Amino acid sequence: MIKRTVRLFRRLGLPERLLAVLLLVIVVDVIANSLLFERANSFQLRRDDAERIAENLVLATRTLERTPGPERADVADLLSTRRFSLRLSPPTDRGRGSLGLANLRAQVIEYAPELALADLELHLEEVPGRGNIGGSIQLSDGSVLRFQTHANAAWTLTAGRLASMILPTLLLVALAWLLLSATLKPLRNLIGATRQLGSGPPEPVPERGPDELRALIRALNDMQDRIHQSLTDRTQTMLAIGHDLKTPLSRINLRLDSDTIDPELREGIRHDLDEMRMLLESIQAYVDSDGRNIPAARVDLSVMAETLVDTAADAGADASFTGTPHLEVVARPVAIRRALSNLIENALHYGGNVRVFARRDGGAAEIVVEDDGPGIPEDRISDALQPFVRLDASRARDTPGMGLGLPIVRKAIRMDGGTFDLRNRAEGGLRATIRLPLAAD
Repeated sequence: MIKRTVRLFRRLGLPERLLAVLLLVIVVDVIANSLLFERANSFQLRRDDAERIAENLVLATRTLERTPGPERADVADLLSTRRFSLRLSPPTDRGRGSLGLANLRAQVIEYAPELALADLELHLEEVPGRGNIGGSIQLSDGSVLRFQTHANAAWTLTAGRLASMILPTLLLVALAWLLLSATLKPLRNLIGATRQLGSGPPEPVPERGPDELRALIRALNDMQDRIHQSLTDRTQTMLAIGHDLKTPLSRINLRLDSDTIDPELREGIRHDLDEMRMLLESIQAYVDSDGRNIPAARVDLSVMAETLVDTAADAGADASFTGTPHLEVVARPVAIRRALSNLIENALHYGGNVRVFARRDGGAAEIVVEDDGPGIPEDRISDALQPFVRLDASRARDTPGMGLGLPIVRKAIRMDGGTFDLRNRAEGGLRATIRLPLAAD
């Protein structure tokens, strides 16, 4: 039965859950007040306490009945004690408590029957001050004698009254917290799924929570499938185009060996073919840089960067390497090597030189690639990291490629949990910084 109720509650929408919580709090409040009212009606004091109340009331009423009206208030003060206080009120100011003590009234009248004629009323004080039991008696002239007294046995009723006020509030807070936690748990899963959206195979989020949240999760799961299918189709299309174009390019290249073609024309065509081949390779590299299925391995980032710099220097380029000789990271070697190669080639092409620094920064390996070129306009740095964007305003028009070098670098570094920063140097030139977490010893 309990499991069925919990299952039903989980399937309720958020408005229905809130309504169910409020109804439960109201039911608990009604039950608590009913129990307290029943206990108050049946409450009785010990014999000596009941006799004390009866004696004090008889003494006070007889004395005040014989006292002239103007002096009654002072006499009531004189008759008051620390445990039994008296106060005169006008006939219209006879407030009766919400929790009447019927059995206690009968118990007091049993010891002093004359109090029944004075319309004795007893109740539990709402906020105990000078006493926890209060009441009133109407004198012969219509004035009201109000009194308060303290009885040790009445503390259970006072505690019950406080509990009846606090319990529903505590229950409402607890249920609201449980409701909020139950609602936010699937919402956290949903937030986590949105962060991974489009970065790999879709992982369906379990449909839990209120109806509205389950509908949202279902829509997100459908959207994940559509995005993944769209990305897969586009990737396959780009790879197919690149593969199919290589064949006619190779045939054109073979036909250029014919002696009937002018040598100058042949050289121009070969240059165009090389550029087209480079464009296709850039597209394929950009598409393949999302190869998350390739396992990561321990890579010495410093040795890899130094090897690439030495290769460039051996080819006559102005390239230098300094810094920490060994920086091991866990990454995909092919993607990281391609990223470093792209940065070094960009620096040599646009800056004419390249300086590579390797260092350890806390728990990360840092590779800095600098050049002395024209840099990138500050308002175009973010554009330079977007695919298929070429900064023709600051780069030569005859630059080969499709603007995929830096996007490939950023994707490769992010795939292994690193960061890539690109900014201009104050002295002139461009500085690219790669940071990857160091491998554990």
